[in-house]
Amino acid sequence: MDNLEQRLDRTLALAGVLQAAYLVKQLAWKGHIHPEDLETAIHSIFATDPPNVIAVYGKVRNLSSGLQHLCTLFSENKAPKDHDIARYAISLLHLERLLIKKPTILNVIQRGIERAKTQANHFSPTHENVIANLASVYSDTLSTFKFRIHVSGESTHLSQTHVINKVRSILLAGVRSAVLWRQLGGTRWQLVLGKKTLIKDAKYILNNIHSFDTVDTV
Repeated sequence: MDNLEQRLDRTLALAGVLQAAYLVKQLAWKGHIHPEDLETAIHSIFATDPPNVIAVYGKVRNLSSGLQHLCTLFSENKAPKDHDIARYAISLLHLERLLIKKPTILNVIQRGIERAKTQANHFSPTHENVIANLASVYSDTLSTFKFRIHVSGESTHLSQTHVINKVRSILLAGVRSAVLWRQLGGTRWQLVLGKKTLIKDAKYILNNIHSFDTVDTV
């Protein structure tokens, strides 16, 4: 039986997946996202050897929207669900399962992230050159799979290179969170049979964000 700490860590990782899905939709339909959300996503990609789960995202509060979407999507009430966010999240989890079967491609991704991390030291983690580099890592690897994530949105935005680069970088961040979810024991059965527990834990985190960020541990 998982203890509370393990469950909360896993909930944060799943919130990272859902937040990535939400940000992809925002970019596709509005053409922009909050700079802090982009920073959190890129930070998670570069956190390749974190001391704990919170360190992957910087602060728990940086995952607020992901935690909120988790509560909404897994709720059993009749309130309308965001099908785009759900589709992207499920696709990210599926893409991660395909990736772990391809260690060669995983190694290419890891090397690409390290190159981008070095580049970020010269510019900044969210500099357009770094974002373009991470987007190339995604398009050269995960985009070559037979299963691909199809993003719906305004053609005006999706025809802009800088928007597409951010979308691909966010998708890479989503896969990174999906990897973390699996490493922490996340399974598809928990998504089906453990919805109430996931909601309960997400609400617990949201109600105690300040205390989590104060001690920097879950």
